[in-house]
Amino acid sequence: MHTLVFLSTRQVLQCQSAACQALPLLPRELFPLLFKVAFMDKKTVVLRELVHTWPFPLLSFQQLLQECAHCSRALLQERPSTESMQAVILGLTARLHTPETEAGTQPLGRKHTLRVLDMTGLLDDGVEQDPGTMSMWDCTAAVARTCIAQQQGGTAEPGPAPVPVEVRVDLRVNRASYAFLREALRSSADSPLRLCCRDLRAEDLPMRNTVALLQLLDAGCLRRVDLRFNNLGLRGLSVIIPHVARFQHLASLRLHYVHGDSRQPSVDGEDNFRYFLAQMGRFTCLRELSMGSSLLSGRLDQLLSTLQSPLESLELAFCALLPEDLRFLARSPHAVHLKKLDLSGNDLSGSQLEPFQGLLQAAAATLLHLELTECQLADTQLLATLPVLTRCASLRYLGLYGNPLSMAGLKELLRDSVAQAELRTVVHPFPVDCYEGLPWPPPASVLLEASINEEKFAHVEAELHQLLLASGRAHVLWTTDIYGRLAADYFSL
Repeated sequence: MHTLVFLSTRQVLQCQSAACQALPLLPRELFPLLFKVAFMDKKTVVLRELVHTWPFPLLSFQQLLQECAHCSRALLQERPSTESMQAVILGLTARLHTPETEAGTQPLGRKHTLRVLDMTGLLDDGVEQDPGTMSMWDCTAAVARTCIAQQQGGTAEPGPAPVPVEVRVDLRVNRASYAFLREALRSSADSPLRLCCRDLRAEDLPMRNTVALLQLLDAGCLRRVDLRFNNLGLRGLSVIIPHVARFQHLASLRLHYVHGDSRQPSVDGEDNFRYFLAQMGRFTCLRELSMGSSLLSGRLDQLLSTLQSPLESLELAFCALLPEDLRFLARSPHAVHLKKLDLSGNDLSGSQLEPFQGLLQAAAATLLHLELTECQLADTQLLATLPVLTRCASLRYLGLYGNPLSMAGLKELLRDSVAQAELRTVVHPFPVDCYEGLPWPPPASVLLEASINEEKFAHVEAELHQLLLASGRAHVLWTTDIYGRLAADYFSL
């Protein structure tokens, strides 16, 4: 539903030239809604002029493009339009080319007070879709290009130097884009457009390039470092981690493939691990730690004991955790603060089951998001865990994909989860009843790759839907879609 104010604003913007002429006469309180409507409807001429004459110190996408009282559409949940993003950047460039001394000539004495353009929080779904929209990398490239161009052309502009604008962005970089982004960050240091990275995601980037990039980032702005597919190992990580540890406001650290085999330790490996632990102890604001696909068997106590503050999000997917790791975590100060926990890929079917249940008990009061993909949980283990699982009264998301559960087990889970009023999403496996000739216990690889009987599964879906309707829980999504961006980011919890 749209309010009358929204509909009137949309009508005003139909003629873009007239709307631009009227902007100086409109109350500044209308500018936020004007921006959202112009961005949504791709009114690029108006959008550019809005940014050019923005009357507030801050222009924040997260504030302006969210669901609001006038329009329920949340544009941050959609890939941004290429036309609209380019218009914002052109408006910013025009603003920098307007000397501050001209601001007093604006009608009503309106000044160009923009100091911060916050473009963070844009959707990054990792897939190529409509060519008319921008991916996270496209946005990174567009802003970086503007910074480089502004620095290269800055000396040619006559008159007073423009007042700098801080541009806050989430940056995504890989081998192909590294040199370009490094040049943009270097240019930004002396440019009226000062690039400030909030979240850095580096994929498949060599160690030396990762270090060089970290050295160029503003220590006061960075919130998250996410290093993916870098296969650093302990040696590489010991080189990078001190450069990460200088970001004292860092709240989220995501590392992967950190190998330190405790069964065959080497002197160098132990030294590197101890150095890594010492550096981890420098973080004072860390709230999320992801160590996916890192061999942490028997070492979780060493890792978590070094941290200065309790974690709220802990991802330990495919970390070969042992029972003692889970017992330590259950007793640690972290357990009672956890909002998000990911134990995917750890076998919880044997001796790990009891300590896992103890961990759930410890985290029950705070846990919002639980991911247990490929944990070898069959009906027996699930039913034994249900009493403590249903005590997680605030749980919103439960991921069970890739576990050998039957239809009977899923129905029992659905019935018991009725007590969890906050639950909104359950990502469940295809029931073992829908496969033909499964070995038992079936390896996760078989469950993920084997074909299912589509007719049987259609009956399963229909039955689950009827059970949800009968229990008054039709709003809860039960799905097998693991690629639907249903898992929440820590900062959105």
